[in-house]
Amino acid sequence: MERKKIQVLIVEDDPDFCFLIQETLREAGMKVVGTAETAGLALKLAREKNPDVVLMDLCLTDTRMDGIEAGKAIRLQTDAKVIILTSYEDPGVVREACCRSFASGYVFKSQYALLEETVRNTAEGHTPQEYLIASLILSELSPAERSVLELMLGRDLKLQSSPKTISNQKSHLLKKLGLTSRDEVCHLFQGLI
Repeated sequence: MERKKIQVLIVEDDPDFCFLIQETLREAGMKVVGTAETAGLALKLAREKNPDVVLMDLCLTDTRMDGIEAGKAIRLQTDAKVIILTSYEDPGVVREACCRSFASGYVFKSQYALLEETVRNTAEGHTPQEYLIASLILSELSPAERSVLELMLGRDLKLQSSPKTISNQKSHLLKKLGLTSRDEVCHLFQGLI
């Protein structure tokens, strides 16, 4: 039985690099379902094409890292996993980008040879990078917030706090993560914690 081809959306504003990625993925037996040069088009195509993986360039304009917000929106509004594709190799920049976008992984453009393997592994299940990124996000939470997060994920916990305190902690937790609902928490963290 033939395996389903991994479907990839490429979000990259450099047309030559985008072409190189397309050719690499096609030769690897993957299907490129679209390309986008802007954050808005990336979100539109992600909703329409329902890719397994979105390769997201961090900087789609000269002025800011708009790939972060686009990646986060795609993660929240689709089932696609997002892999940050970046020329920035500063650990702080990569960490912040991955955590703020809820990315599933990242690839440095200088380590392009790892792209195919990273896309394939990310599409097929949870990767060490994905667990690491989730761990970095969760490390920003207090023990009480972490317990509330587990409660939101459906864990059967007996918390000593009052319902009002737990409700306040949920609101604070959502604000801290930049999320708006329990559904978003479940969508992003189910299976990772």
